[in-house]
Amino acid sequence: MFRRIMAVAVLVICMTGAAFAGGKAAKDPVVAINTTLGTFKVELFQKKAPISVKNFLDYVHSGYYAGTIFHRVIPGFMAQGGGLTAELQPKPGAKAPIRNEADNGLKNDRGTIAMARTGDPNSATSQFFINVVNNDMLNRPSPDGFGYAVFGRVIEGMNVVDKIVNTPQVRKNMVFQNVPVTPVVIKSVTVVK
Repeated sequence: MFRRIMAVAVLVICMTGAAFAGGKAAKDPVVAINTTLGTFKVELFQKKAPISVKNFLDYVHSGYYAGTIFHRVIPGFMAQGGGLTAELQPKPGAKAPIRNEADNGLKNDRGTIAMARTGDPNSATSQFFINVVNNDMLNRPSPDGFGYAVFGRVIEGMNVVDKIVNTPQVRKNMVFQNVPVTPVVIKSVTVVK
């Protein structure tokens, strides 16, 4: 009798654990960023960077990123895009800036995606960048006491990001100094799961 009770108890615990695991197994969203140089996939860390992920997904769902470019590519550093047209003009429709989440413990390591911003730590809107090396100097508290907020990482197609960052560049003026000679256009960003 004792063995039967123990067997049932173990079965109930296993089933409860499986159900709990199934219930909490909410996966982070993944997006596919389709560019003129190929497609790469990014997992978004919605638990650690909820504000940044919601902001990014709002732009994704509205179709905002289609037609924007990677306008700043620096080998050995990062590739930045998501806010300008091929004519280097801000794409209309940017939303209000969001709060900087660089205090979330995520690091600007190779393959991570982070919010681009101005000197104001709470100025990020649509633009993002992908680190192509470990950029410790961008982690909180560097470089200005706030850091740059990581909100995801490339999980497939990092070779495409490397191709983007190593494309031939030209200096347009004092503002745009690392612009791809041939625009690297974001054709679409879609949620894949």
